[in-house]
Amino acid sequence: MVYFQTAGADTTANGPTNYTPFFKTDDFLSIVVTAEDPETAIPFNFPTAGMREPINFSYTSGTPSRTGYLVDEEGKVDLPIIGKIHVAGLTRMEATKTLQEKYLEYLKHPVVNIQIQNFKVTVLGEVARPGTFQIPNERITLLEAIGLAGDLRITGERNNVLVIRDRNGNKTEYRVDLTTKDVLSSPVYYLEQNDVVYVEPNSASRSQGTLWRSAGPLFISLTSLVITTIVLLTR
Repeated sequence: MVYFQTAGADTTANGPTNYTPFFKTDDFLSIVVTAEDPETAIPFNFPTAGMREPINFSYTSGTPSRTGYLVDEEGKVDLPIIGKIHVAGLTRMEATKTLQEKYLEYLKHPVVNIQIQNFKVTVLGEVARPGTFQIPNERITLLEAIGLAGDLRITGERNNVLVIRDRNGNKTEYRVDLTTKDVLSSPVYYLEQNDVVYVEPNSASRSQGTLWRSAGPLFISLTSLVITTIVLLTR
């Protein structure tokens, strides 16, 4: 099965080149603060002394992730000392700048590092290895996600792949044709955290499934009858 059938040597696709994820509700963020004097930054980081650090196993490797902060339904994270800060809808750079300005009131030359701990995508349907995949670098394309799932089966519908995206509780559906170069300029070429990719079965596979559901019980009954008859006649 050939992908990008309309792509030639002299064609280009104008897709996004500088994709940066936006923080969303239910993101689990690692936020680490350092300063010119490391001792002064300790109270601004997650208090782990005397506490058992929660373990959040990744979906694919089983590796425990670090302690972090959950973006609540108001789009805020509750940080030590400075309190609740709104980060939903911000890029990493925007959120980092916002936090650094807050920490400047307390620290000298603060440096903030933010990472999404639970950046994941789910690939379902007619692929070799369906599942949910944790993405450590927070950047993955639709093609890479399909590659993680072992590529489409021969029965997968390549010209009508569904991507479901959730933003602020609103789910949007996108349809992508992998057989054309248009996929490279699609708004879902770069996946966001919690995107779901679904590959439908093609018409031949659906027909076989429908035929088996309708004829399968009859076939099993006839087979049982034939076997029973043979056993009775050979006694």
